[in-house]
This record gives sequence, C-alpha cells and structure tokens, in this order.
Amino acid sequence: MEATREIYWNVGHGVILPMYFFAFIAIAVLLYGFYRRFAAYKLGKALIRHDRLLQRISLLLKNTFVQTQVLRVFGPGFLHALFFWGFGLLFIGTLLIMAQVDFTQPVFGWLFLKGTFYKIFSLTLDVAGFVALVMLGGLLVRRFFIKPEGLDTIRDDYVVHALLFAILLTGFVVEGLRIADTELVTNPGLALFSPVGMLFGKFFFLGMAPEALSRTHKILWWVHFFLSMGFIVIIPFTKLRHIFTTSTNYLFTDLSARGSIATINLEDEGAKQFGAAKVNDLTWKDIFDADACTTCKRCQERCPAYATGKPLSPMKVVKQIGEVAFSNPQAGLIEKVTEDVLWACTTCFACQHICPANIEHVNKILEMRRDLSLMKGVFPGDEVRTAINDIEVNGNPFGLAYAARGEWADGLDVKIMEQDNDVDILYFVGCFASFDKRNREVARSFISICNAAGIRVGILGKEEKCCGEPPRKLGNEYLYQTVAAQNIERIKAYGVKKIVATCPHCFNTLKRDYRDLGMEIDVEHYSTYINGLINSSRLKIKPSAFEFTYHDSCYLGRYMDIIAQPRAVLKAVGGRITEMEKSGYASFCCGGGGGLILAEEKVGTRISATRVSMAQATRTPLLVSNCPFCLTMFEDGIKINNCEEKLKALDLAEIIAARIVTR
Repeated sequence: MEATREIYWNVGHGVILPMYFFAFIAIAVLLYGFYRRFAAYKLGKALIRHDRLLQRISLLLKNTFVQTQVLRVFGPGFLHALFFWGFGLLFIGTLLIMAQVDFTQPVFGWLFLKGTFYKIFSLTLDVAGFVALVMLGGLLVRRFFIKPEGLDTIRDDYVVHALLFAILLTGFVVEGLRIADTELVTNPGLALFSPVGMLFGKFFFLGMAPEALSRTHKILWWVHFFLSMGFIVIIPFTKLRHIFTTSTNYLFTDLSARGSIATINLEDEGAKQFGAAKVNDLTWKDIFDADACTTCKRCQERCPAYATGKPLSPMKVVKQIGEVAFSNPQAGLIEKVTEDVLWACTTCFACQHICPANIEHVNKILEMRRDLSLMKGVFPGDEVRTAINDIEVNGNPFGLAYAARGEWADGLDVKIMEQDNDVDILYFVGCFASFDKRNREVARSFISICNAAGIRVGILGKEEKCCGEPPRKLGNEYLYQTVAAQNIERIKAYGVKKIVATCPHCFNTLKRDYRDLGMEIDVEHYSTYINGLINSSRLKIKPSAFEFTYHDSCYLGRYMDIIAQPRAVLKAVGGRITEMEKSGYASFCCGGGGGLILAEEKVGTRISATRVSMAQATRTPLLVSNCPFCLTMFEDGIKINNCEEKLKALDLAEIIAARIVTR
C-alpha cells in the first residue's frame, strides 16, 4: 500500500461541516473588516493605477513571493522571508489537503497525496513549519529583546507573535499526538518524513494511554483550528492586514519616472485648494499606503533627517495620515504631522527606495508643502522667502542681476545662443554654476573638457532662469511653472537638440518634469556625457593616480540610476576609490535637496557634516561629487568638521579637466 495518512484521523469526517461553517464566518469577518477600511480609501482623490497590468502583476509576484524588496536589508529581511516562505508552504499544504478530502476524493475518487509524492509533501511541510517557527523566534528576539532604535512595539506585535507561535506549536503538538498513537507503533518509516512531529510524539507523548492520547488530540485539534480562524479574523484589525495590502500595493506601483510629482493645473479656475490640507486632498493610494506600511522602520533608518536629529520619520508621517483618515478625516493633516517635520525632508528618496511595501513617502510630504506654500504662504525661514523672491525677480536665488548669469564664461570658447545657436549641445548651467564662485570653477572645467573633445557648446546666458526645482520641492508650484515656461520657450526657440547639465537637480527637472510642460528634448548629465566622450576616444586624457571617495548625489543615483558611470570616469583617469559607509543606492544625502539648499539647518546635527565624517572615515584626501548642491554642502561640512587640511571636496569635472591631453 502506498504511503499516505487519514486526513481526519481521530476527529472523524463529522467535523467537516462545522469546520467550514466557522471558516465561512472567519472569512466573512475578514471581508467586512476590509470593507470598512475601503470606505476610508475612497476619501482620497482618484488616481489611475491599473495600466500596464502585466508589469504590475510581475512586480506583485516578484516582491510578494520572491521577497525582493524585503531582502534588501539582509538581517531582518532574511528572517522575514524565511518565515513567509515557511508559513506560506504550510498554507499551500493545507489547501492541497482540503482539495483532496473535500473535492477530488469524494467527487472523482482521486487521491494524489500518496506514495513518494506524499512523503516529499509531508517532509516539506514539516521542515517549512520548523523554519517558520525558528524564524519567528528570531523576529521575536529582535523586537522584544534587541529592540532596535526607533522600532516601536505596540499591542498588535504581542498579539500577532503570540498567535503565530500558538498556531505553529499546536500544529506540531497535534501531529506529534497522532504519530505517537500510530506511526511510531505501526509504521516508524513513514514517521521519518515528519521529523519534527515525530520528535514531539517520541519525547512527549509516546507511552501515553490511548484514551488520553485520543482525547488530548481532539481538544488540541480544535484549539489549533480556532487559533487559525482567529488569525484570519484579526487580519484587517491589526498590522497583519499588510499580508494583503503590502502585496496589493505592488499592483499600484507608480510606473512613471521615479520621483515624478503631479503637475498642478494652475489655470483651473474652479480649483479651491492646491496641495493637501486634509486627507481628501491626497489620493486614495496615499491613504492605502498607511495600511500597507509594516512599520519595519527601514525608511526611518535610511532617512538623513532622522539620523541627524530632525523630527522627521517617514514611517510616522505615513501612519499619521492613516490615523487621520481612519479616525478623524476632517482634521488638518499639517496640524497632525507638523510643519517642522515637513520642512525637514530633503526629498532624497532613500525612504521609498528601501521600502518593502512600495509606499510613496515623498509625494505626501510635497503635497502638504504645497498647501503651506501656495495656500498659506509659509516657508521654512526668512532666508528661504528671500531666495524665493529673488528667483521671482532675477531668476536666481542669490538676488544677483540676471544679466550677469553668463559672466563666468568670459574668455572661454562658449557660444551665447541668442548670438549663435549652431552648437552640438546646450549647456544648462544652473544657478550655482552661474553665480557661486566655487561652482563656477566646475562650469569652466566642463567647458574645457568639451573644447578638448571638439564639442561646440552653447549657453542661454542671461536668458537662462532657475530650472525651478528648489521652489517646486518647497511647494511653490506656481513659481516653478513660471520659470520653467520661460526656459522652455527659449530652448525651443533655438531648436536645441541636446541639453547637458552639470546639476542633477536641473538634469532631473529638465529631463522628466519639463515633459509635462511640453518639452521633449534629449537631456543628459555631464557624468554620463563625459563617460561617452572617453569611451568614444573623443576625449584624450592622461591618467594619474589619486585616492578618493565618491558621493552619489541622490538625484543622480536613486532618482536616475546613474551609479556606475561616474565611477568609471574617475577610474579611467587614474582614480582608486574607497567607498564610504553608505554609497550607491544607499547613499547618505548631503542635506541640500528638497529646496533645503536655500534654508538654514537649525535642528540637530548638520547633514553635510555627518556625510563629511563618513568621508573622513575612509582616510582618503578627496571627496568627489557630481552636484553643485553637494559640493556647496561639503565645503561647509569640511569647515564644520575642521578637516580642511585632511580632506578636500572636488567636482568630477575638475578632476577630468586637470588630466586632459591638449591637442
């Protein structure tokens, strides 16, 4: 006879009807719980997230079943993934058992859980249950004994851990009771394929009186069943709801360009509100995100503002939005979140990049900033208000005359577009490279590189305005669209085919955001452009050895996936890199993003000083960046850390320009 087991051993088939009755009630409660929460989701504005369905399904499958995002943080991610796979296999196994006993066997007389397949099936479920139990123990130790900083423990955590432990342990106990009364007596070979259950039976129940075994087994079978039903019931009322919401959230992935934010129709005369003052000013996805959040605190751990003592926790912002939506939807969002929290964000995107639940933190903050800026006229300081006014008047945040914007190029082989637009590229210089003394050297270095490669470069000069990115990230959509429209008009008028920018913020804005305003022109960052010149042999360089560490600009790395190319350029000219503690996609922000390059950092440790400390730890003499905001912040950070003699901040273009072979 082929190896198999009686499914309802000792409890009898009479349990089927009451079992399904209670299961039906449990599922009904689960559905009702989510139905109640669905009413809160509907408070948000409409948002289309059902296009490219196959791609969305692929993301769901990959991140749910492969746990791709979860495993980005190996320690707790590994524990969670193994627990998920173990518990998931137990669930699948239960469904297969139900399929046989309640469908294939009574309807078709077909038993598929038998023979070698059954042995493998039994062993797989036993190992899966054991792995799930051990991993759950590891997660428990981490949460309740190690207690990582910032990981809040709430009532749900106690309930969920206790319930899961009880389900897994009672499952093994029930199995052990059955094996003690059957296989250890009549078929020890089959018991080997349930090793954990066999050990329970051998060490705890073997030798127990048959009547006691039978009675205990029946009681614990029902205990295990009702614990499992209880698990289903509490899902929508506890953090366990993320089992469904986190997975589903990958179906709602924003498939537009990373970091894109909605362009407001400022000409809508019927609009009474810009930005988010209440939850109904956000989208339904913003509210749904609160339910998808697992409170794993990964976003918080990666947040440079939180790490340097600012009041911002991306995780708490998301949860606070949920608290308002589900308890008091008419309450003011900003009163709940607070202005200090909102102004602390550098929009570095680290939170979203690491989030295993596909939560969109940054847009929520920007929408609330839009309310502060456009509706209330509030900014994070007088210095920011002054800079905003200067952009309105002079097209730059320094308050300098727009006519002086091209003076940095005096004496260089650069064409002014209004005089001669026969060029290979338009160099969009940006405000800092145009007016800031330190960053002017970067602009001049880039021109020398282009000249050496035989590239004809044009600039807009006095016709160029701020790209609009800093005011936009501060919430002033009106000013952004005003200066953007002026830039787009001039660029189109000259028939520009290609734009190169040295500022990642300008690059990101021109390449992505300006498309919403009607500009579809090829835009490239100078780091990839130079890499192309080197690879095509248009740029001749003489390598010379130097030691350096490299900082990945947030708007170049996480936003645009440009990680390897700048490193390739620096290595090609003789550089030997020592990576900082946080680099690549995990790079730590300089502190200048989100418009905060215009603001004074008044709370906590300066982000720039913290990043410079990471550079100091590498013991290299050079900190290389590819962004004028980063270079400016690092110059300040080096002074704050009093390490001018040991560490120097340079831009990538300066290093390349110093190694050009003149023709």
